[in-house]
Amino acid sequence: MARKKVNLAWIANDSTRRATFKKRKKGLMKKVSELATLCNVKACMIIYGPQEHQPEAWPSAQEAARLLERFKSMPEMEKSRKMMDQEGFLRQRAAKLQEQLRRQERDNRELEVSLLMHQAVAGRSLYDVNVEDATSLAWMVDSKLKSVQDRINQQTTQLALRSAAEASGTAQITAKNPMEMAMDSLQRQNWLLDAMHPSENLVFGGGGGEEIMPISCVEHNSSWLDLYFPFN
Repeated sequence: MARKKVNLAWIANDSTRRATFKKRKKGLMKKVSELATLCNVKACMIIYGPQEHQPEAWPSAQEAARLLERFKSMPEMEKSRKMMDQEGFLRQRAAKLQEQLRRQERDNRELEVSLLMHQAVAGRSLYDVNVEDATSLAWMVDSKLKSVQDRINQQTTQLALRSAAEASGTAQITAKNPMEMAMDSLQRQNWLLDAMHPSENLVFGGGGGEEIMPISCVEHNSSWLDLYFPFN
């Protein structure tokens, strides 16, 4: 079960206040002792009780006095670097709350203007809108239009780059196709010639020398060569 949130306010009932003081003083001393033991630091605590004539010190009055003297002997800059009194704490807390309030007011204002914009798109008349709301609405509409235009420009640029890349690839393929077709045709023609005249390309050797028989010339009347190798 979750613990109930404590209301940080002065306790009006005397007996309840004394019981709370005793319980929390014991818990605070335990926390200081754990901090000193776990982190190996020098720490002390002095508490002035409402019904006590002498303050209560931890771990002892002598040790607390020694640590206080050590603290007073430090340079003023070192002492006040991380020091904060009650007034400074409250000022810091108030500044944080004011900043949170400003952010919340800004968010609420944006939601109101956004609702007004949707109502205007749905057909609401804007004759009863004051100057402040109209100015905020115009600013929001301009901001939305700018975002839409930026998105359109981005998509247009991407489409143009993609179309240019596709056109370049198609042009390269088209430029290579005639040469590839010519090479394929030449390879097929040579294969047919070898099959028709197998003895014309034989090599004979003897007597320590070699004699290569000449290959008969191909007739140049073939119409498929005229396109790439015109002899006439």
